[in-house]
Amino acid sequence: MKQIKIADATLCRENNHFSFKEKIEIARQLENLNVDIIEFPEITTPRADILLIKTVSSFVKNSVISVAASTKADSIDNAILALASAKMAQVRIEIPVSAVGMEYTCHKKPDKIIAFIEESVKKAKESVQLVEFCAVDATRAEADFLQKAIDTAINAGATSVSVCDSAANMLPDDFAEFAQKIARDCPVDVGVKCDNKNGLAIAQAILAVKTGVDFVKTAVDGNTVPLDVFADMVKNCGNDYGFGTNIKTTELHRIVKQIRWVTGNSQTPAATAVKTTDTDAVRLDKNDDIDTVATAAAKLGYDLSDDDKAKVYDEFLRVAAKRQVGYKELEAIIATTALQVPATYTLVNYIINTGNIISASAQITIAKGDEQIQGVCIGDGPIDAAFLAVEQIIGHHYELDDFQIQSVTEGKEAMGSAIVKLRSNGKLYSGNGISTDIISASIRAYINAVNKIVYEEAN
Repeated sequence: MKQIKIADATLCRENNHFSFKEKIEIARQLENLNVDIIEFPEITTPRADILLIKTVSSFVKNSVISVAASTKADSIDNAILALASAKMAQVRIEIPVSAVGMEYTCHKKPDKIIAFIEESVKKAKESVQLVEFCAVDATRAEADFLQKAIDTAINAGATSVSVCDSAANMLPDDFAEFAQKIARDCPVDVGVKCDNKNGLAIAQAILAVKTGVDFVKTAVDGNTVPLDVFADMVKNCGNDYGFGTNIKTTELHRIVKQIRWVTGNSQTPAATAVKTTDTDAVRLDKNDDIDTVATAAAKLGYDLSDDDKAKVYDEFLRVAAKRQVGYKELEAIIATTALQVPATYTLVNYIINTGNIISASAQITIAKGDEQIQGVCIGDGPIDAAFLAVEQIIGHHYELDDFQIQSVTEGKEAMGSAIVKLRSNGKLYSGNGISTDIISASIRAYINAVNKIVYEEAN
């Protein structure tokens, strides 16, 4: 039976402004679902985008990570840099091949486009093993030119080719015939991307697969082939036609529902002008079951074990008996109940120096067993200095995903609760610290999160 690969482009959706955390969660769920390729858009803000892809690379081991590149000068360089630590890396060269696309998008003549395709594929192939040539607006290209572009890409080292019906101007049977002609004589895998503006993308894709195409580009919602509908269709009729997918069909709808929750709650430009509180985003109460609470925890980025889910839910019920629970309260519950471990590191003492005419510095002493280790660092503020001193002591830098301080009692001597969220190998760990001194609470929260990472990685 032929296995049809799925290249999911949910993270490439236009007009969606996913947060860093949301992108991580979508990638994690796609990996869990067993999609073959996770597609990322072209890098536009190098510092953030490269960090994102490197973070995703730390936990995506079974799917290919594909980053788009275009005709921009530094596009391929940024993609290669971002993919440096990916287990399976692919650069996706996206070039328009229709006359209108070349003229108005690239401002290049056909001969220049051919030369650019050759140059780009060769450059990408020098650094990564997998290179895809994506012929944008292929159904409106001249047949001879499209074939020349594909042949050029393959001769330059492309390992796969995809053709796009960007204008949605072909009926399903015509598109299947179009794709079949390309796949029949092509020595590498051929894929299709179908625009769903006319509601025909799923029919185009399944007929193209029937006639010999090797992979299909999908997305959760968006304007292309729906991931869940396509996977269901292959599951239901694939046996009769000799093809299937690697998708975990038993988990398909649960995972797609989680991704849809993330994409449905992502902010749009219009929404960013209005600041919402955590309780506006979600309100849980005592009537919610353990699965609902676990899904909310997953939305925050936590991958809880069954045991931790039970602990979190027990504490949730205690709090929810008195009031509704929002995201911040749920995070506090997770930080204080989930993955509680023996302390590898404990805070002994600290000295903080700060002021408006000096740089903030922190001198921290931490005990590890019978040994006491001291770290001294200067930072951008007292808490930054303290965290850097802790990193100096433990000899490791972890990505700080989030940091919050909340008051848990009232008055001048109020107790402060700090929550620190660290990410290691793509997984989120939350630490909690409580003190009348917010710096002390912050240091204790950071050490608490580090202890969880050290314990889990050691065991």
